[in-house]
Amino acid sequence: MGRLKGRFVVIWDEDGRRCRHRLAAHTQKDAEREARDLILRISAPAIGLTVDQIWSAYQIEMGQRRQAAKLAQTGRNVLPVLGHLAADQIRLEDCRGYIARRRSEGRKDATIRTELGCLRSAILWAQKAGLIQRAPRIELPQTTPPRDRYLDREEVAALMGAAVDPHIRLAMLLMLTTAGRIGALLELTWSRVDLDRRVIKLATNDIGPRKGRATVPINDTLLAALQAAREAARCEYVIEWGGRPVTSIKTGFNAAVKRAGIQHCTPHDLRRTAGRLMAEAGVPIEEIAQYLGHTNPNITRSTYSQFSPAYLRRAANALEVFGPVSVQRTRGKTPK
Repeated sequence: MGRLKGRFVVIWDEDGRRCRHRLAAHTQKDAEREARDLILRISAPAIGLTVDQIWSAYQIEMGQRRQAAKLAQTGRNVLPVLGHLAADQIRLEDCRGYIARRRSEGRKDATIRTELGCLRSAILWAQKAGLIQRAPRIELPQTTPPRDRYLDREEVAALMGAAVDPHIRLAMLLMLTTAGRIGALLELTWSRVDLDRRVIKLATNDIGPRKGRATVPINDTLLAALQAAREAARCEYVIEWGGRPVTSIKTGFNAAVKRAGIQHCTPHDLRRTAGRLMAEAGVPIEEIAQYLGHTNPNITRSTYSQFSPAYLRRAANALEVFGPVSVQRTRGKTPK
């Protein structure tokens, strides 16, 4: 937006041709409002914005967040199939057809949920931003039952011992002692690690991502590892390899799991294990919730209260009706 002969104008390029539109507004604020309406009319023709256009705009909006990288990855599968459609043209049949197609390609429902979930997020964002009038319903595959995989202390020791690469071992230790998600830990910089006060701030800023990230203390085990890693650090990221930040530990982690000889295990299982170890030690559910970054302690309670030594103990004691009772097994007759 600029000025020409004392009037506000909007200038843009269209197919290599310079276009200009004179605005009726006489003040800066009125001109900004009028310019925005004009931009929406130009970028959203009668058929409406396409999924491809919305996806690109949403990815730009996400900036440096992990969601932007996630959109770039999932877009390789979603956009070739649905990108040409306008948002208001998407029907349930399109979603179901996409699900069937991806299943035929051998993709699991969890992966398909992630892909269509990105599509739904992008379209809902476009509706809130005023780019489209109505967001269509995006049907996802049903949620798969959660995996209840927890490692015992022997498995934890075996896994840590099988981690050959220092950055894999440090990542495992961070997951176990901070109960942080692997995404948060890979983004962790030394600026958010206070070795003097012995605290780690997992959130990148005060607003933080959608999933809560806590500020957690550093215990003695982690402190020793972090002090050694800080001395050898070659970049600002805590988990690094060759002076560069690590974007994934999948290969090294899976290799350690195989060497340890334990059953299938994922990085997120270490977070679950941390929650279980705290519950088994009698840590109150409210404290565990804060450590895990849960905003609702009921989520923590439904998952980890079963591991607490006091779980339903008072209820069981209330059923001590008669005191100790001796029960004798009935001796059956010996068949002749």
